[in-house]
Amino acid sequence: MRWPASPSMQLLGVYDDYLVEPLAQVLIELGVKRGMVVYGTDKLDEISLSSPTKVCEIKDGWFRTYTITPEQFGLERCTKDELKGGSPVENAAITRAVLNGEKGAHRSAVLMNAGAALYIAGKAENMQAGVDLAAKLIDTGKAASVLEKFIEVSNRKTSI
Repeated sequence: MRWPASPSMQLLGVYDDYLVEPLAQVLIELGVKRGMVVYGTDKLDEISLSSPTKVCEIKDGWFRTYTITPEQFGLERCTKDELKGGSPVENAAITRAVLNGEKGAHRSAVLMNAGAALYIAGKAENMQAGVDLAAKLIDTGKAASVLEKFIEVSNRKTSI
């Protein structure tokens, strides 16, 4: 399971369908105001590009469950094998390629998951707008710039 974002906003991927709604209820009890619990029906603990994804959306104390597909957001479905990563070095190369504008399954997966996060965070009025904003951030180079800044800050030597 993944727990990114602030305590009041969560995008949580789970490994089994039966966890989706119970974990949404737990998040509500923990004070989460906006969030999503997602399960790719191809057994991915994130929004999937290779199958439908079950979503339980949390908003201000209520939740609703629905299913989304890549096609709903103008993205092509791919195979699960196309989404595979590799070693840390290979995954870093994939990340840089996506942020430098490379098209394909990895980019689409980033768009879907980042789009959901942007929507949950209130940066987009719906998930489609979040996907569109994620594409814009990548295509303008802003996402790559943020990564480079993060790398620079992470590599600074600190004195104690």
